[in-house]
Amino acid sequence: MHTVKRTRAVVATVATAALAAVALATPASAGLLPSGNTLAPVQPWLASQLSVLKAATPTTVLVHGTDTAAATKAVQAVGLRKVTSFDKVGVVVATGLPAQVQLVRSQPGVTYVEGNQPIEMLLSTSNKATRGDEARNTLTGANGTALDGKGVSVAVIDSGVDPTHPFLQNADGTSAVVKNLKMLCEPLTESTCAPVDAGSLNTDLLSVGGHGMHVNGIVAGRDITLPDGTKMHGAAPGASLVSISTGAVLFIIGADAALNWVLENHAAPCGAGVPASTCPPIKVTSNSYGPTGGGAFDPNSATVKIQRELVKEGVVSVWANGNDGGDGSEDLSNPPGKDPTPGILSVASFYDQDTGTRDGTVSDFSSRGKAGDLSTYPDISAPGESITSSCRIYLPICTTGGDVIDGGNYNTISGTSMATPHISGIVAQLFQANPSATPAQVEAALESTAYKYTDGAAYEAGTNGTTSFDKGHGLVDVVAAANAVR
Repeated sequence: MHTVKRTRAVVATVATAALAAVALATPASAGLLPSGNTLAPVQPWLASQLSVLKAATPTTVLVHGTDTAAATKAVQAVGLRKVTSFDKVGVVVATGLPAQVQLVRSQPGVTYVEGNQPIEMLLSTSNKATRGDEARNTLTGANGTALDGKGVSVAVIDSGVDPTHPFLQNADGTSAVVKNLKMLCEPLTESTCAPVDAGSLNTDLLSVGGHGMHVNGIVAGRDITLPDGTKMHGAAPGASLVSISTGAVLFIIGADAALNWVLENHAAPCGAGVPASTCPPIKVTSNSYGPTGGGAFDPNSATVKIQRELVKEGVVSVWANGNDGGDGSEDLSNPPGKDPTPGILSVASFYDQDTGTRDGTVSDFSSRGKAGDLSTYPDISAPGESITSSCRIYLPICTTGGDVIDGGNYNTISGTSMATPHISGIVAQLFQANPSATPAQVEAALESTAYKYTDGAAYEAGTNGTTSFDKGHGLVDVVAAANAVR
């Protein structure tokens, strides 16, 4: 994205509660458990909550089963109230008292019990540094058009979007946003969420956010010229956007419900009767949210189960690595992005010094993995510092950067939240280059061709080439990755 040098601001908000590595003590309901029954494991964060919740305080959980029927039967057997389910991964969302949550662990077919953990957006130039402009100007996709993401939809799970924003308008007056969903959730705990088609409504205004507006523009902003003459566009200015608004305040069930909607609808996001030429299939999800301070990777979580099913069905998931900084002495990376499944990517923030240089620096705020433990390292770097994109001046996050551009329609913000949609848009370009590519091939192309900028930690041997605990495999190179994936 072309920008001039502007005041930089880092908004580093992640979760209000980190994952706690607290073992579950003997439950208060131990006397209710059938003797000899093996208890299904419980998520560490939920374990910490159950140890302090009062007996009469209801809570919301995700009950994982061998299939949805088994999880449903278990929920009913202990008196929990079922509110929804993620059928492809065998998870039932239910509410009830702590004793009932403990008891459901003993039921046949229950494999894991997970809590409704709070999460937050991961906030903090560009297409020159990534060689994205060069790729668009010199390469074509399999469809014969310039490599700009055309024919691919990106699902942005975030606070929302204004489909009428000028940065998202096509030349014919239509919007880049082909589907605009608002997840309507129970307001206090998001124990249940249902998607509603919001049409042309500003779902970011309903969320009182701004984060999603900025992120959507970075993914697929169209060509515009700002009042000062700056020409600007997103990473994939030909891609289509499917916005799924989960609100400005997040719990994991709301975000998982959005991911699950993608799992069930990615092949035809606008409905079976809408042609792909109008509403292309979703090939990548963009996820700029997570818990503060990183946390252990949880392969049993609903998030991981859903994103692994998405990979099986040809959809890449991209995650912000977090804004907790670090020095490599501890793992601060966002948990779901550490999934080793090929086709699931975590993104560190690169700063191009506002010049477009490829020999910039790792952003100070960008979360580091733990030195020596490759499983905690980010996968790739992309521009995330001093990024100008679409905003609305009346949205809170759109006031954080200090810039009032074009009457407040644009602002400059920093964070791994801004690096992530760069990669999401670039993934759309790679699928345009090779529509039959697998998520694993896309990740391999990105990592094996990354530019080895030298700031920060030394590179060391890893999968798909050398990697590092602070910047992953290096700075994304769109031209090289597009040629590698063909």
